[in-house]
Amino acid sequence: MSLNQQIERWIIEQRVQCRHKDRPFVTLSYAQSWDGSITLHSGESLALSGDQSLMLTHQLRSIHDGILVGIGTVLSDNPRLNVRQCPGPDPQPIVLDANLRIPPDARLCHLSDKRCWVMTSSGGLSPEHTDLEIIRLPGDAGGRVCLHEAMLELKQRGIHSLMVEGGANVITGFLKQKLVDAMVLTVAPRLVGGYKAVADLEFGSKEELPQISPMFSGMLGDDLIMWGKLQYNITVPATDGNS
Repeated sequence: MSLNQQIERWIIEQRVQCRHKDRPFVTLSYAQSWDGSITLHSGESLALSGDQSLMLTHQLRSIHDGILVGIGTVLSDNPRLNVRQCPGPDPQPIVLDANLRIPPDARLCHLSDKRCWVMTSSGGLSPEHTDLEIIRLPGDAGGRVCLHEAMLELKQRGIHSLMVEGGANVITGFLKQKLVDAMVLTVAPRLVGGYKAVADLEFGSKEELPQISPMFSGMLGDDLIMWGKLQYNITVPATDGNS
């Protein structure tokens, strides 16, 4: 069994075991350098994954109902969020865009077989966005789309499994809100010294920090692939004072 097949089978098993009533099963997947950077500067695109890792990403997309990114990723990468590197169905593309900044010439505005869903907390809608499905939701204290409301809406719309690819604000938000079930991380053999994938999660103690357990790893070309289940609020046993 190939590494891709191992990861796919594991995610499907986790999805069966972890059924949420009010939200989809969420897989967080992205690529970073050895020092945790996803790009040189915020708002810029930097391709880190090798060809084999990119194929894995597309394979994972094909086994999820939906794929979600933030507006920053749309503006910097102009992605299509479909499956091109392997056989399989395209997931439903979803964008978090609190202020409706998605440009009319974005690739996601001109899909041939699906209408991109844009989740926003803005009340405005310009004529340029008529090719999109605009989903208005409450905003959080920071003016961003409330992730819990977004997940509830997606579940009601038939999205039972969701792949989240970024960018940094989205990655941090999902982790901070404890909405990630599984994680697939590609680590490229580069040192970038740039913009990090995960910002302050605002947890107050070591015991609150998310833990990946069980965790697995393997190589695809030059890239290290790590995957595992997210565990929250792990109780750490008391030590005897001799450590």
